[in-house]
Amino acid sequence: MKVLYFHQHFSTPKGSAGIRSYEMAMQLIARGHEVTMVCGSYGGGETELTCEFIKGKRSGQVHGIDLIELDLAYSNNDGLIKRTLTFLRFALKSIGLALTLKYDVVFATTTPLTAGLPGIFARWLRRKPFVFEVRDLWPELPKEMGVIKNPLILKLMSLLEWASYHSAHRCIGLSPGIVDGIAKRGKKRNTITMVPNGCDLDIFGNVKDGWRPNGIDKSDFLAIFTGTHGMANGLDSALDAAKELKNRDRKDIKLLFVGSGKLKAGMEERAKTEQLDNVVFHSPVNKEKLARLMAGADVGMQLLANVPAFYYGTSPNKFFDYISAGLPVLNNYPGWLADMINENECGIAVPPEDPIAFADALERLASDRPTAKAMGAMASEIAKMSFNRTDLANKWVDWVEGAVV
Repeated sequence: MKVLYFHQHFSTPKGSAGIRSYEMAMQLIARGHEVTMVCGSYGGGETELTCEFIKGKRSGQVHGIDLIELDLAYSNNDGLIKRTLTFLRFALKSIGLALTLKYDVVFATTTPLTAGLPGIFARWLRRKPFVFEVRDLWPELPKEMGVIKNPLILKLMSLLEWASYHSAHRCIGLSPGIVDGIAKRGKKRNTITMVPNGCDLDIFGNVKDGWRPNGIDKSDFLAIFTGTHGMANGLDSALDAAKELKNRDRKDIKLLFVGSGKLKAGMEERAKTEQLDNVVFHSPVNKEKLARLMAGADVGMQLLANVPAFYYGTSPNKFFDYISAGLPVLNNYPGWLADMINENECGIAVPPEDPIAFADALERLASDRPTAKAMGAMASEIAKMSFNRTDLANKWVDWVEGAVV
């Protein structure tokens, strides 16, 4: 079958962004299907297309994927209005492609929520099977975070959410809370499945040549965070813990933040002002270099702001990268991942907004490295047994195939 796949933030492993859509597309191809991927130009992402944009788009084949990249640059550093306009422009251009290209099934994945628009048009105007993947619950998340307060905008987003779910023949949620959220909008449970983010064991497993940035000694206990430095991530909680560790004179524990985002400059300024010499910042790196960086770390920090919608409603890439690399995980909010960490003893879950507990956990791991290693070994086992990307990708393909009758 021919799959028309919409993901605005698509990237191959050459970039520093998540590669779920790349892996799913590759599994479709391995199963004998054809894939046309439509995306924008995402900061940190890499499509590997090098030709010039002509009339707002460029296209070519990348690793067997027929790729259409729209000339719509997007960055997490952009303001809300600019990001919204980029989302809408991508959706409008995508609708045009959904109404003209030849395909058997259309697949769309969030974020943003406007990703559902081409699928809605394909379903009702061309009678095409539509599968919708939900990575975050909108408008629930921005509403709880206080990012969007206008009741009219929230109402319109809610209507788009409902229309996307009910236009789709099948839905995919990335976490238990997302699956429940889709069902609460009236979607039948037998049309929803959960396929969480997975572990790229080929990239992160068994890496031998680890490295560390300047300012971090081989003897230091290294806690690493990889990902966006934005409002949703609540990274000030880690800086609060770093300040507590500095007060305790634990110079052997270093916190490394790898990535970019709207709040990174402010974090760097705070670390400088408070003389947090136990904090190191690094720019984003591609997957190969990130895997080597994780191989040189001792614990992965899974951090989010204390927003209840996050507890069961997210499936963070970085968590699965950490356990793929065999790192124990320090998690700072309750929910399904904290439950998993506690049940399997593959890290430590601390209460949100508690720098004392956060610092205590890092001290415990740094002072008992054999236990930290054992937790990392358990994390690796969970990655292999429960979240192997290949197994999850096959489940995903089965579900997409089932929409075509």
